[in-house]
Amino acid sequence: MTIMDYLKAPKGANKKTKRRGRGQGSGHGKTACRGHKGQSARGSTKKYKGGEGGQMPLARRLPKRGFTNKYKRDYQIIHTGALNFFSDGDVITLDVLKKKGLIKDKFSLVKVLSSDKLQKKVEVCAHGFSKKAKLAIEGLGGKVVVLAKPSPVKRRVNDKATIADKL
Repeated sequence: MTIMDYLKAPKGANKKTKRRGRGQGSGHGKTACRGHKGQSARGSTKKYKGGEGGQMPLARRLPKRGFTNKYKRDYQIIHTGALNFFSDGDVITLDVLKKKGLIKDKFSLVKVLSSDKLQKKVEVCAHGFSKKAKLAIEGLGGKVVVLAKPSPVKRRVNDKATIADKL
């Protein structure tokens, strides 16, 4: 005999699973551990988060305010002071900003704002510029390149109108 033959799991380590709905002999017979009557005793119970029985749920008791604008555009902000890290004459594109860690996502919209004094002559490519930032960049002999913004909503062509035009 080896040592492995003497090893034994401690008491309570291995627990028998409940085999529900297998008759009285299983120890979980009749109601199959569901109790008597009620929502959870019925078949196909789907309790959802926020369900409070017969009481009006909190989500419906609280007042609703405002709306979500589906045309809202979120910009990643860059301050003119951050452009001082580049050398004179650099062309600053979204790829360069991403590599330097100044923006998180090069596919999102980027806007340049004026906060700190700009000291370098640079060419900046972004989707938007504040008036002060544009003046600060162009005042030092730099260049501002405004990138095209993607359309927020793709317009769907009305199929009926196109069919009528063809006739």
